Amino acid sequence: MKVLDYDYLVIGSGLAGLSVARHLSAHGNVLVVTKKNRSESNTNYAQGGIACVTLEEDTFDMHIADTLDAGAGLCDEDVVRTIVSDGPARMKELQDLGMPFTAKDGSNELDLGREGGHSMRRILHAGDITGEHIQATLLNDVDSNENIKILEYTHAIDLVTRNLNGMTFCVGAYLLDTKSGEIFAVRASYTILATGGAGKVYLYTSNPDVATAGGISIAWRAGAEIRNMEFIQFHPTCLYHPAAKSFLISEAVRGEGAELVDADGIPFMANYDRRGSLAPRDIVARAIDNEMKTRGLECVYLDIRHKGKEFLMKRFPNIYAKCKEFGVDMAIDLIPVVPAAHYCCGGVKTTVDGCTNVQGLMAVGEVASTGLHGANRLASNSLLEAIVCGYRAAQWIIAHPRKVDVSDITIPPWVFGDAVPSDEQVVVAHNWDEVRTCMWDYVGIVRTDKRLERALTRIMNIRREIRQYYFDYFVTADTLELRNIADAAMLIILSAMSRKESRGLHTSLDYPDTMLVSHDTVLDRSCEPKF
Repeated sequence: MKVLDYDYLVIGSGLAGLSVARHLSAHGNVLVVTKKNRSESNTNYAQGGIACVTLEEDTFDMHIADTLDAGAGLCDEDVVRTIVSDGPARMKELQDLGMPFTAKDGSNELDLGREGGHSMRRILHAGDITGEHIQATLLNDVDSNENIKILEYTHAIDLVTRNLNGMTFCVGAYLLDTKSGEIFAVRASYTILATGGAGKVYLYTSNPDVATAGGISIAWRAGAEIRNMEFIQFHPTCLYHPAAKSFLISEAVRGEGAELVDADGIPFMANYDRRGSLAPRDIVARAIDNEMKTRGLECVYLDIRHKGKEFLMKRFPNIYAKCKEFGVDMAIDLIPVVPAAHYCCGGVKTTVDGCTNVQGLMAVGEVASTGLHGANRLASNSLLEAIVCGYRAAQWIIAHPRKVDVSDITIPPWVFGDAVPSDEQVVVAHNWDEVRTCMWDYVGIVRTDKRLERALTRIMNIRREIRQYYFDYFVTADTLELRNIADAAMLIILSAMSRKESRGLHTSLDYPDTMLVSHDTVLDRSCEPKF
């Protein structure tokens, strides 16, 4: 088996991963692996922007207060303050790299957006395709860096760990080249997970196909602690159309005055929250879910017709064009929307610098749970966290060189055993659909003990089938992703079952009240039910 040696291994090529890589590159050679092409990441699909204090009338304390309020009592205030305060320096870094944030007409002043839960306009954006511009800006910088190599179409199978001096160390990872089928290993002093979220665990999601919880699952299998996986954020407004694949209608649309209405154009959000359509996402998603269920609606609608075609085409050119493609003219039609799984507020438990409980293993971005988001993420804080924590993780690694020389550690060859090529891919496809449907039906916006118990029974049965399939047949990208979403589904269910209250994104009909004292849900390998 081929073994490659690098100083640093970064798994994931979005904003968090590329930020870590570029800052580490001055101190060693960096390998970035990504399972599709280098541009395919959750970052690339981000529409709204980055929340950051830039106006004189805005303050860090105001942004912190908005974040804490949205987080429903589970944010780590010190972490929130650190990330919010570091934001301006990281925005300047992006601008220095050439990031084309949108400015107001005829000036150098930034055109700031406002989104749900924010008390001020503080969202830096590049039209309505902010993430695409960020991805392109960072890749342009990274591609010219001779100390960074990117391997595309490469899946992480599992982390390689060793017990050294009584402690668990990560010394690299087994990887699959999905084009050739070759399995090889990378040995590195530090391995940094930047794999994004878990949206594809659910049947309906705004996430791209790469968001299959890979980083969370492989970290858990390696002994890392996983925190608060019950808090899955459902974006309230995804385009409702059978061919749209849950295309996201950015929260910035509501920030510019769109109202949530029923089919008759009657607003309903004032019945749920004083902030109306600009309430935080957990409140809006629950309100839409309640309207749909109690009134038997297939969807609700966004109404921004009062802003006019000229404004909408200029402010939201991508969203306007995509809606028009599906027969909806934002300037004259109501936009049909439904909630869809969007963001994982939990993940691998880390410090604000990305450190996990496994030595040599770091995690940054959506895959990590730093304490910033608590029980519900404030809009546009995700890209802020990714770039700030990516930078901080790199600085921590640089200040803490590994005391163990991993180049002396032997990585055993991958064992194929009696595995043979699969001729039953239909089994993988069926299990994939069953996991996602089960999670949507039983572990969605509103939960009950009975639904969670039913979901756990089904997921454990599926995991048993997957385990057998995994050892009987050669490893493929499809089997890896199936194993990962099933493991993540189990972690979400177990976390939800252990929270005996309703808080933020976790709503239980059996436990409708919120506890006075908050607590985190932390899981490790010992939590796994026996087969």
